[in-house]
Amino acid sequence: MDELRILSPTGILGYGFPADSLAEGMANKPHAIAVDAGSTDPGPYFLGIQPGEAIGKLAKFGRTVHADLRPLMKATLGARIPLIIGSAGGAGGNLHVMGVALLIREIAEQEGLKFRMALIRAEIEPSLVKEKLRQGKVTPLGPVPELSLDDVDRSVRIVAQMGVEPFVRALEEGAQVILGGRASDPAMFAALPILQGFDKGLSIHMGKILECGAIAAEPGSGGDVLLGTIRRDHFLVEPMNPVRRCTVRSVAAHSLYEAADPWHLNEPGGTVDLRGVSFAQETDRCVRVSGSRFVKDPVYRIKLEGAEFVGYRTICIAGVRDPAALAHLDEMLEGARIRTAEQFSDLDRAQWELYFRVYGRDGVMGPLEPESSLAHEVGLLIEVIASTQEDATSICMFAHAQILHYGFPGRTSTAGNLAFPLSPQDIPVGPVHRFNIYHLMEVDDPLIHFPIQMIEVGR
Repeated sequence: MDELRILSPTGILGYGFPADSLAEGMANKPHAIAVDAGSTDPGPYFLGIQPGEAIGKLAKFGRTVHADLRPLMKATLGARIPLIIGSAGGAGGNLHVMGVALLIREIAEQEGLKFRMALIRAEIEPSLVKEKLRQGKVTPLGPVPELSLDDVDRSVRIVAQMGVEPFVRALEEGAQVILGGRASDPAMFAALPILQGFDKGLSIHMGKILECGAIAAEPGSGGDVLLGTIRRDHFLVEPMNPVRRCTVRSVAAHSLYEAADPWHLNEPGGTVDLRGVSFAQETDRCVRVSGSRFVKDPVYRIKLEGAEFVGYRTICIAGVRDPAALAHLDEMLEGARIRTAEQFSDLDRAQWELYFRVYGRDGVMGPLEPESSLAHEVGLLIEVIASTQEDATSICMFAHAQILHYGFPGRTSTAGNLAFPLSPQDIPVGPVHRFNIYHLMEVDDPLIHFPIQMIEVGR
């Protein structure tokens, strides 16, 4: 085989794509459709979600996933090519994989589809992590603390990021639909090219460009289709929507996406060295990429992600427009902070936190914000995290009331410092989690921790 074509329909399963773009992509006779279905971008919430809570949350999330799955399943099964999905359900845990598997089964029943499906689980037992930790085989990924046994115990769920190997094995076993847990972003796209003997560096680099769909095009979109064509010494990328085009700039820029080092893409088992990469404009809409080189690590390591429960959140959204109130905003916020602490002095201070974010001033960057000018109006987000939802809501209500009626020099009214766009003003958000494991773990086998279950669907 001299070339192999992989279709990326969308940036994340559930982001959607134009039907015409998918049709154009299928007209190019791809050998597989691959799609990323999750990320750490939304934070740790979905990783820490409990099974009972997941039913409602994943059902709402599943509506958009369901809308994408149906045409993708019909397209791939009709063309007798595999559909490869990674990081199922957003976080890639076992319940996330099973939730998406239920959607796939439902669509198969409705459409009368029959196929072999591979489920690849990515959850890691805490006992394994502890054993590896005792052996000195777990290290921080970036500027995070060393992992402790207590961290492992506090984690609600731990997943590992699989590389290409489990997807390759599932393809070898004849899976027509592959549903993987937490996975490296390029793995789904690189698996078939690597299985067919194409260069590993080129395969993973092409996967890196394809993983977000047409974001690598101009104008970029996370909800449109991108085609990758790999050959022996290069690969091509081209959008399937005629309103978009890939340029050297857009494709090179996406090679830097989410990369700490512009010259190296770190993946399970090794690194793609980009120092010799060349980007060239093949046509006015297509870019050729060559020179990507894979360098194998001496030890195979996988990334671990764990989330721990920290409490419950309530928020209040308000606006401040009065110039006098804006001039005394910091005074009002500090006064509310002090008065709230006094009011709830019977609660353990370690059990709750009060945060103010002032959008229009420094709501995004906080103390790192370099601009000192203040807008004519600002948005105020009040956030409370406490050990119970009731405490979080009570504290948030009290804090916003202190700001609402706070007296400051030159005030000409007795209330009205805040404008509320919503009622009720204080909104219980629910459980809060944080990442407490973000580490690398050495493994002896890239397959053993990612068990594959083969299921005959519709037969």
